[in-house]
Amino acid sequence: MTEAALITRIAARGDGVTADGRHVMGAVPGDRVRDDGILIPGPNRVEPPCRHFGKCGGCQLQQVAEEALATFVRDRVVGGLAGQEVSASDVLPALLSPPASRRRAALTALRTGKQVAIGFNAAQSNQIVDMRMCPLLLPELFALVAPVRELLVLIAPQRRPVKVKMQMLDQGVELILEGVKAEGLEAAMALQDFAGANKLARFVIDQGDGYETLWQPDPPTVRFGGIAVEVPPFAFLQPTAVGQDALIEAVAKAIGDAPAVADLFAGVGTFALSVQAGRKIYAAEGARDAMAAMTGAANRARALVATEHRDLFRRPLIPAELNRFGAVILDPPRAGAEEQVKELAASDVPAIAYVSCNPASFARDAKILIAGGYILDWVQPVGQFRWSTHVELAGRFSK
Repeated sequence: MTEAALITRIAARGDGVTADGRHVMGAVPGDRVRDDGILIPGPNRVEPPCRHFGKCGGCQLQQVAEEALATFVRDRVVGGLAGQEVSASDVLPALLSPPASRRRAALTALRTGKQVAIGFNAAQSNQIVDMRMCPLLLPELFALVAPVRELLVLIAPQRRPVKVKMQMLDQGVELILEGVKAEGLEAAMALQDFAGANKLARFVIDQGDGYETLWQPDPPTVRFGGIAVEVPPFAFLQPTAVGQDALIEAVAKAIGDAPAVADLFAGVGTFALSVQAGRKIYAAEGARDAMAAMTGAANRARALVATEHRDLFRRPLIPAELNRFGAVILDPPRAGAEEQVKELAASDVPAIAYVSCNPASFARDAKILIAGGYILDWVQPVGQFRWSTHVELAGRFSK
């Protein structure tokens, strides 16, 4: 029998890969694979902490030891840059969010008779893995799964999926149920009782006609730089507080002491409000509800943050506008910001802090910036989606 082949790395989709390019599902660097496909465990393999691992699609890499997991996150960034022939002066070690730290989740529930299954979908399937444990979620979120399962016996339609969205806010957990039918006095009372008993920060349902807020004792907020933002339902937040702090720290480092900064794709103000102290901020965002939330927070705090509702895909800032700023923060969706990046490449902005949730689109945009005269000084990989193949990062460009 020939010698078993060594697994040298993890590919973008989570498979282990040998030196000659053979992909092996579930393999970890340091494992060896025989010709007959049998895996010989190596030093980087650990016991998955969740009983649902292998069925649930929420995690792909629970069998990977911490150091090898951090290496995978960093390698995803390095590989993305290499694919576009982009070189970075420094790709820093990856920062991983710890277990039990995910503060937002979108689950699916399905009622069959008087039984309700609720959880993430099975890998590459629409089947729901009924969640009985989760080492990924904040304990406060997981604690709601069982009560929600009981509630849905009353208000979930038969054999039609219900979306269950949960997010931790300053006041507690926000819960949104989409696709339910709360008809009659019994259902209405059950919903009110549920919200009070579980001390929800906000309870929203969607019966097919849009969001209805049923419970909101106080305005639900999230704080950035000490400024409270009254966020809309299931507003986009970074998935973990630890990951958010890592990205904010990277952005602050990238923009330095620039007195005037533009924050593009600003959302509800994660970065603009976190770095506004002692400087002037211009913040642009295309989603009206997010923009309104940030504007209200900035006004109440009397922060020097000027906001604009602007579709940066159709109407990116041009060099004449960009050149007024000492630094630009860029945090676009997964597809990147190609049109805005082309304008930035033609500008004279001294520093750009680029936050991305997609190493491939980041690398594509980086190539455009470098062709325009920028240097990629450093990249900070961030693994907020622990045990998954999803990678985030922040990088600094200078001209």
